[in-house]
Formats: sequence, structure tokens, C-alpha cells
Amino acid sequence: MRKNSPQIVIIGGGVIGSSIAYHLAKYDAPVTLIEKNDLASGSSGACDGLVFMQSKKPGIHLTLAMESLKRFATLQQELPVDIELKHTGGLVIIETEAEYRAMEKYTKEQQANGLDVRLLDPSQALAKEPLLAPGIIGSTFSPLDAQVNPINLTLGFALAAKKNHARIVTHADVLGIQTHDNRVTGVRTTQGNFDADIVVNAAGSMAGLVSDMVGISMPVRPRRGQIVVTHAAHPVLKHCLISAKYIAAKYDPSLAHTAGQGISMEQADNGNLLLGSTREFVGFNKTNTLSGIKKIIHQTAAILPVIKTFQVIRTFAGLRPYTPDGLPILGSVRSLDGFFMAAGHEGDGIALSPVTGHLLAQMLLGRSTLIPLDAFSPDRFQDNGGSAHA
Repeated sequence: MRKNSPQIVIIGGGVIGSSIAYHLAKYDAPVTLIEKNDLASGSSGACDGLVFMQSKKPGIHLTLAMESLKRFATLQQELPVDIELKHTGGLVIIETEAEYRAMEKYTKEQQANGLDVRLLDPSQALAKEPLLAPGIIGSTFSPLDAQVNPINLTLGFALAAKKNHARIVTHADVLGIQTHDNRVTGVRTTQGNFDADIVVNAAGSMAGLVSDMVGISMPVRPRRGQIVVTHAAHPVLKHCLISAKYIAAKYDPSLAHTAGQGISMEQADNGNLLLGSTREFVGFNKTNTLSGIKKIIHQTAAILPVIKTFQVIRTFAGLRPYTPDGLPILGSVRSLDGFFMAAGHEGDGIALSPVTGHLLAQMLLGRSTLIPLDAFSPDRFQDNGGSAHA
């Protein structure tokens, strides 16, 4: 254990909290990870496994994602669990002329950002995925898009952190965050109190509730994503897919009601298709709905008609931590010393988890970060002056 290192408590045992714990433990920093249920029991265990570059906004968001992507191959070797990394490449399916024009501009901006991506006409898209509906307008393609097993990734981070002497505490409800003279001093839980010089709020869709415990308002809202799982069958997809509508609805919720919510598709190693996903503001309700499931099946079958021959074996839903600008909230909260945010990744938590863990570990230990995180600062949502804490 490093001498003079701050005592760090992370709230949230999803992929982001587990990654931060893993990277801190690699630095031999004293860290405790607190999870109210089991590890990966929230969004990280109720999502697809896409590591999709093309869905990231050109600029710092895409830069962060591309840096994160570089780390997955190393993690495949370092973590004690097989994360089932597959470099499949990915397509964004374009269904209308308006989408084609928008994706043409979007692709040029991503290329300028350094992403290997190109626009495909219908024949080129069908050459990549022969079972696509022949009426599509085209697609974009990047060979960099990949997929992993999100539960294995989360457990891998946590187990590797524990091996490096991190303390993992599960089934511990957080009752409050202790403060003194406007700085954090600890976390109260149903399994006892934990002293802390630094508290990291990595509570995913519940991050807003954790911030409320210290009177700090953070605009992290739960956004339900329903997913359909089919029976296992022979391979019908060579790549992971999303639709252009998916990107639009991700960043502008109003479009989900007009143009549709878009879809995502991947085929797991065992042959199951994972089809998603809705994007719904329904509070903390994780119930599947018949209308949501029907919509997913209808939209995915319109792009990949062979889906009509598949049987649905189960459905599930998770809550994605949404922020108003579509970017995660990363860094210190100026109104309370020692309180840090690491939440709001929405559907990008899996893809961004390696780099988020590394950068937050650097920041928490007072080191310079590889990538400046100013664009992700909690300050962008804080009122001037903040509030004091006893």
C-alpha cells in the first residue's frame, strides 16, 4: 500500500466503478468499492456489449472512445476473466435519404477526428452483410467497432482490483455521505461506516440520488433500455449493427418520438441475437413492456428480415444514466472538497470504461491526465458558487 495515498471510496459496482477501482489498485492506492447489490447488477449487467466508435460525437467524446478502444486488447490479457473481445467491425444502417445526408456529414467529421470509417452504398453494405434488407439506402462502416461480454468485463475489473488489495463490499446500501468543513470524510452504509478522503460517485443511473445526499444537484436521469434475446442459431451477422436513427435518438430524445428510437444488433458467441433498444424516461421502472418489445422486433426485422425466423427466449431492461448533453460527468465537484463524479455514460459505459478508469485514477491521485477532462467536468452543470457542507 502506498504511503500518504488518500483513502478512496467508490460508490457503485458497475463497469465504471469497477474500472476505477482496478486502475487505482494498480497504483497500489487504498480503495474501497461499495455496491448495494451484486457486482454488475445494474446497467452493466443489462446492456449489450457494443464497443462502438461510430456512435460517439466527433470531438473529445470520440477521442476518449478511441483511446479507450486501444486498451481492450491489453485487458483481454490482464483481467482474470475472458471478456470475449471480438473485433467484428460495425455498420450504421441508413434507411432514408435524409439519414444518408446526415451520416455523410457525420462521417466526414469522424474521419477528421481520426476514425477509420467510410460511407457505403447499398451494394457495398449488402456485400458486408448479405442478409440485410435490400431496400436500405446504404450504411457506414468502421473496422474498429467491436463487442465484449459486459458482465465479464465488469467482474474482470473487480476481481483484478481485489487481487491487487482493493476492498470490495457488496450488498451495502449507502445511507449517507459524511462531511466536515466542506469536505467529505466518509460514507455510511448498512454494513458500517467507511472513512474516506475522496468519495467517487459512480452509481450509474442512481448517481443523481447519491449527489442529492450532499445537497448537490447533478442531472443524471435513468433512461430505460429494453433488450430482446433470441434463441441460439447459426451466424447471421458478421458485424455489430446500429441504425442511423439510434445515433439521432441518443443525442436528441425528442427524435425518438418522431423518427423512432433506432436499433442495435449483435450476435453473441453462442449464437444468440441481442436486439435493442428502447430509450424511455420512466423513472426507475425496469419492467419490460409488450409495446417496447414489439417495437424492437419490428424495427430490427425491417433491417434484417431473417429475424422473423428467430424465437424470442427472453427480454430484459436496464437503466442508462442519461445526461442532457450526452456526455459523461467526470471530475471533482467544486462545491464539496473530495467529492468526484464518474457517471452519466448512458449507452457508452462499456466502451468508455477502460479509459474512464485510467483517467479518474490519475486525477484522484493528483497526476496529470492523459486526456484533458474539462469538457466532462461537473462544473458545467453547477450553479455559481455551489453550496457549503457542514
